[in-house]
Amino acid sequence: MAAPRRDTRGIVDAPGLFTRVRFRRRAPAEPLRPYVEHYWLIDWDLSEPYATHVVPHPCVNLVFQRYADRPGFGEVAGVGLELFAQKLAGRGRVCGVQFRPGGFRPLTPERTATDWTDRRLPLAAAFGPTDAAAAVLEPADEDARVAALDAFLTPLPRAGPRVLAQAELAMGLADRIRTDRTIRRVADFARAEGLSVRALQRLFAGYVGVSPKWVLLRYRVHEALERAASEAAVDWAALAAELGYSDQAHLVRDVTATVGVPPTAYVR
Repeated sequence: MAAPRRDTRGIVDAPGLFTRVRFRRRAPAEPLRPYVEHYWLIDWDLSEPYATHVVPHPCVNLVFQRYADRPGFGEVAGVGLELFAQKLAGRGRVCGVQFRPGGFRPLTPERTATDWTDRRLPLAAAFGPTDAAAAVLEPADEDARVAALDAFLTPLPRAGPRVLAQAELAMGLADRIRTDRTIRRVADFARAEGLSVRALQRLFAGYVGVSPKWVLLRYRVHEALERAASEAAVDWAALAAELGYSDQAHLVRDVTATVGVPPTAYVR
């Protein structure tokens, strides 16, 4: 299976973040890779506070975190609907698990993905009492932290065959939306996959946590922001057409609604 991706999609001002923190992605143990995109690890020791911003992906994260002013703890972070901001100060550490869209449901088969959407809940809400936060955050050695994440997750998933099959379908469809630039309309996509629009919407609600249209729009915005950050001059009209927008104005509205400023201001 492929190594963790190296792009910075979703991270606002990635160069600014990377000059202040140590950020890396690690692959999970082999049995977890059908469900887990990657682990993401951040450590910092700052003389001045810094606010990081992320345009969330359509996926659930487990976030083990320790800040200077509080002991370590773990959270389930559902799909975030808005721009996420986090203030970093002093010394701290985060060890995160980014699931594939649809990949978290097999770990909590009794709950639909929408139960977690736009919510950050204690780890115990999904897994009951656990000392996983200490096991993950305390080791000084990075490999030991990765091993602790593997050890916590490897007994999972707990789902039966039907949930696993539906999760696999949802993960495959979400990945198609992420990688296939010819997908422009949900109705056409559903038809091509042999599903009704309603069936596709139910699948995404139960296993991804957001609608297929939301996923399509979010990946478009990720691509637009990535291009804006990596290209010296962006032809916004051409990019809008490439991403399937009817015109440049629609792309500008989506980006502005997501990050709070128009694309040209974001580039500056």
